[in-house]
Amino acid sequence: MGLARLGRRSVSKFWQMIGRGTRLRRDLYGPGEDKRNFYVFDFCMNLEYFNQPGAGSEGSLQKSLGQRLFETRVGLVSALDERGLDPDGLRTDTARWLHSVVAGMNLDNVIVRGKREWVQRYGEWSAWASLPTHTAGDIATHLGGLPSTVRDDDEQAKRFDIVMLTIQLAVLDDDHQTADRLRRGVQAIASNLLAQTAIPAVAAQEELLAEVADDDWWVDVTLPMLELGRKRVRGLVRFLDKAHRATVYTDLADELGESTVVALPGVSVGTNWERFKAKVRAYLAEHDDNISLQRLRRNRQLTLADLIALEDMLVASGAGGPGDVARAREESQGLGLFIRSLVGLDRSAASEAFSEFLTDSRLGVTEIRFIQMIVEHLTANGVMPAARLYEAPFTDFAPQGPDVLFSEDAVDRMVMILDDVRATALPA
Repeated sequence: MGLARLGRRSVSKFWQMIGRGTRLRRDLYGPGEDKRNFYVFDFCMNLEYFNQPGAGSEGSLQKSLGQRLFETRVGLVSALDERGLDPDGLRTDTARWLHSVVAGMNLDNVIVRGKREWVQRYGEWSAWASLPTHTAGDIATHLGGLPSTVRDDDEQAKRFDIVMLTIQLAVLDDDHQTADRLRRGVQAIASNLLAQTAIPAVAAQEELLAEVADDDWWVDVTLPMLELGRKRVRGLVRFLDKAHRATVYTDLADELGESTVVALPGVSVGTNWERFKAKVRAYLAEHDDNISLQRLRRNRQLTLADLIALEDMLVASGAGGPGDVARAREESQGLGLFIRSLVGLDRSAASEAFSEFLTDSRLGVTEIRFIQMIVEHLTANGVMPAARLYEAPFTDFAPQGPDVLFSEDAVDRMVMILDDVRATALPA
């Protein structure tokens, strides 16, 4: 197996790749010829790096498309302010869009609440009068990833927005290389759409598309021209003919230099992690009458003795060795949480935890269904982070989260119950 440069030097990604090589495989080379070892070809010195004490870190989560679009627009406003420009109201329009997004952030949302000061400040239009570079960076950091009632679900259109906004920034910075690279992609989109003029919406923009597809339009292109093209074409991108999208082929030859053997302590051929969990899950199902396991499933507070008994069950399952048990404890932030994730929570226990909502006669059908979905999630997964309340499938019922259905006190109570359910899987 080969190791490329691992993004952000992530420890977990490194061990995931090593783990793929450690998987057992019988009769791999023929009858009776089992896999007995494996080689790692590392051309980027990952092994040397991760052999150092304390090496490695976890990369941050990928930014959402909406967050990147917010940050790009903040950068555009700041760049225009730096030059004292507002061509055809571009700066004002972009700032008003940003202001509307911030104004649409619900301060009762538990995610938004921690940034209350920033939301309140930039929820006022006057705060956008000037955007120095250092202020723009702070705004992007504190507000870019927060949920807002201002939504755009057209992912393709938003990707086109980012391309066009980035070209605008490149034009401002005289970055001809970036502008030319992205320009070719936009011209390809325009050319593709010109073949879709049977669609009325595309036909209405045929003249503009022909201009954008032509090199002459890009000679001394202005920011207002780019903005007009963005606004008129963004909604058409979904009509692109996928069959005509270019396929890129690569044929790269590796040139090998001098190799060095690097020892990697603690690595041995062993467990497939998913198989390990499957075996443990099957073993636990066969021993469902275990008192400690019952306490875990019924949302009763675990004791240290229960935790020892559960660890003994993992070892007795024969699914893996001590290293696998240690990994289960570390990745799940507790052995009780790991096992709870495999066996789930007893439905009656989950319903009991949220009984105050389920028996509240003041709640309507939608609110009760929302609570029932929480119960279903706990039944299947054992625990649930509060942030999941603002993700699908919950947002199918409440697009902005539970805050639109429940009072602030009720949402706080939900979060508290979820935390309490999680705490029972940890030793008191």
